[in-house]
Amino acid sequence: MDLILWRHAEAEEGTPDLARELSGRGRKQASRMADWLTPRLPPDVRILASPAARTRQTAQALGREVEVDESLAPGATAEAVLAAAGWPDSVHPVLIVGHQPTLGRVAARLLAGIDGDVSVKKAGVWWFQCRWRDGELQVVLRAVAGPDYA
Repeated sequence: MDLILWRHAEAEEGTPDLARELSGRGRKQASRMADWLTPRLPPDVRILASPAARTRQTAQALGREVEVDESLAPGATAEAVLAAAGWPDSVHPVLIVGHQPTLGRVAARLLAGIDGDVSVKKAGVWWFQCRWRDGELQVVLRAVAGPDYA
């Protein structure tokens, strides 16, 4: 299974939090990352986004169908993200567009098997893949990319 974590791009300040939209810079970041992701994404990828406007706008830069998942809202747990993705058993690759610190906690869990925090930069993508070897789940970090390097 492929699990791609994409932090939302830069957003405007303001309240309510869920209504915050991407800034001009954020729209450019989302577009650059979408340009990087598009040729790499499998055709059957499921795209799940938090209900926050900034995550939906980030995901929409891909020009594909996006499912809004309430369990991915700001403050979600790493467990909620992994459950929404169907990790590690989903038959389809999953792209999650979400928030810090949640995505960093998912990355720490997948990389080291511990509860911790990893910094995922705005508009950054972390691409994981799992496989079973000799009855043991192995996690591979396939790529890390940001809008300044994509």
